[in-house]
Amino acid sequence: MHPGSEWRDRPAEDLTSRARIRDAALAQFAEHGTKGATIKGIAEAAGVSPGLLQHHFGSKSALQEACDAYVVEAFDGLDRFGLNSGEITKSDFMEELLAKSSLVIRYMARAMVDGSPVASALFDTGATVAEEFLTGIAPERFPAGSSQASDAAAVMAAMHMATLVLHDHLSRRMGDDILAPQSSHRIGVAMLDIYTAMAEFAASSVGDGIRSAVDSHEKRSNQSSPSSTNGRDDE
Repeated sequence: MHPGSEWRDRPAEDLTSRARIRDAALAQFAEHGTKGATIKGIAEAAGVSPGLLQHHFGSKSALQEACDAYVVEAFDGLDRFGLNSGEITKSDFMEELLAKSSLVIRYMARAMVDGSPVASALFDTGATVAEEFLTGIAPERFPAGSSQASDAAAVMAAMHMATLVLHDHLSRRMGDDILAPQSSHRIGVAMLDIYTAMAEFAASSVGDGIRSAVDSHEKRSNQSSPSSTNGRDDE
């Protein structure tokens, strides 16, 4: 599916001029970046005149700000919705979720590559959600407020978002557009398989040996480092 074509299949109630412009902008910014996307191109993709676009949003920068706000809100909801209720385990829920999030995911991927201001907000949201998840499922290993939980959550967010940044390489290796609604499930399936295999590996004797070696290295590093707080002498 060509980026940006998803909005044409949306329900009629979401096809207001403003929503169509926003969705077209999401696709255009994702495909061409902030500098490459134009008012004319976005308006053409949305099927409206440049004048109507400017009537709703004023300028390209204001339109991008509206897209940023929409994506931050959508991403926050996509990560939390369904976890507590158990809906996320149902196939029809997952199918609808993946289809609706395609535009958001593509926009996020480009924001991460371009270093857009929204990228920091998206990463922080991802890390916050990851920390809530980890402290919820394994409070003994990841106590709330601990550095273990914070570090693991940051790494988990980076691992997951890296699949967005590197989606071109993933698509090439996997033989399909992995951000398209019909294919994006493959990332989730692969991650579950990896997590399952790594959990088994971590519980093995080799995994225990690696943990012991890392712990020993950490202890030696702490012993050899001068006593300080964030690189400053204690006051």
